[in-house]
Amino acid sequence: MQVMENLVRTTVGMSTNIVWHECSIGKLERQNLLMQKGCVIWITGFSGSGKSTLASMLNRQLHCRGHVSYVLDGDNLRHGLNKDLSFKAEDRAENICRVVAKLFADAGVICTASLISPYRRDRDACRALVPDSMFIEVFMDVPLKVCEERDPKGLYKLARAGKIKGFTGIDDPYEPPMDCEIVIQLKDGKYQTPKAMAEQVVTYLEENGYLKA
Repeated sequence: MQVMENLVRTTVGMSTNIVWHECSIGKLERQNLLMQKGCVIWITGFSGSGKSTLASMLNRQLHCRGHVSYVLDGDNLRHGLNKDLSFKAEDRAENICRVVAKLFADAGVICTASLISPYRRDRDACRALVPDSMFIEVFMDVPLKVCEERDPKGLYKLARAGKIKGFTGIDDPYEPPMDCEIVIQLKDGKYQTPKAMAEQVVTYLEENGYLKA
């Protein structure tokens, strides 16, 4: 009875009468068990810039090194958790808000989120949710022209034909990061291979102590 009396009921957003329950095992204990620091690697850029390719290769490299990682892909999320959302500005924001990357990071997992996430305010809001420098923003600095030439899903062609509305880079803006942790761009005048891009991110993780407890 005394325990119940000490509980503080709060209101957060639209939720009322909720109580925060602390876990009996803390973040540091989970990190020590996994021998790594949980974090969110947020990959942003135009469609066709190579976000998913980088996320997949990075996940493979981390796994081969013995690290626990997971990928949250924007398209995959829209097949399940976010299948009720459109690509309007307000729904894009909601799509990002529903990404559960923070929970993975708190569990000690290296979580890679691969989403176009075109608006700075939404990316900054996600950064604000993740404490202790656990948010690593990766900008795929690939020009729209190059992405449109690649057009791996045929979406740019449809957008140019007016069959897709609100497509980033065509009739909807993309706001590049102002101060991100990692920029993937041309090297010696050529675009890097997926392996080289992943190694650039792994090097950052090593140098900043994420790959050890």
